[in-house]
Amino acid sequence: MTRRRAVFLDRDGTLNEDTGYPADFRQVHLYPEAFEAVRRLGRAGFATVVVTHQSGVGRGYFDEAEIDRLHARFLEEFARRGAPLEALYSCPHAPAAPRGPGCSCAKPLPGLGLRAAAELGLDLPASFMVGDKVDDVLFGLNLGAVPVLVLTGYGRAAGAALAARGIRPAHTAAGILEAADWIIDHGRGPDHDPV
Repeated sequence: MTRRRAVFLDRDGTLNEDTGYPADFRQVHLYPEAFEAVRRLGRAGFATVVVTHQSGVGRGYFDEAEIDRLHARFLEEFARRGAPLEALYSCPHAPAAPRGPGCSCAKPLPGLGLRAAAELGLDLPASFMVGDKVDDVLFGLNLGAVPVLVLTGYGRAAGAALAARGIRPAHTAAGILEAADWIIDHGRGPDHDPV
């Protein structure tokens, strides 16, 4: 079976404004350029997969049924705009309490990406991760994918924090559309050179 290249996409701060803990799709403000970015990636042959940590469920701010409804509308909106997303994977857990064990699906742990790769037949070393947080970049590295930082959301603070730790994403982009164009130009596949 031929495994596909993918672009993993963070949700809040990458595809839409980070508004805290939205429980309803009306609270989600998508970046207009997100639709064109996903369209371009799809045309270039990438599977586009959203990976998001929605700890509001674990914190008790809303339940899983509410976040499932929000994500169904999220996927519908992209499809309606001619920019279908392959899938959306979400971690509902709150951050680990001081004595708690945590979970295996919260970024930067690679659980969501490994699950997506198994279910969708993805080629992780030929894939990319785009996000605005330190954990997004680390998730990409832990997954064996190429990490791209966007400067929307928490991106500027994340860039400084990563630099202080001596960690550099493969590329830093102003926003999701610039990130998509860079990935298409540098993507790894039959017609592309390695990054």
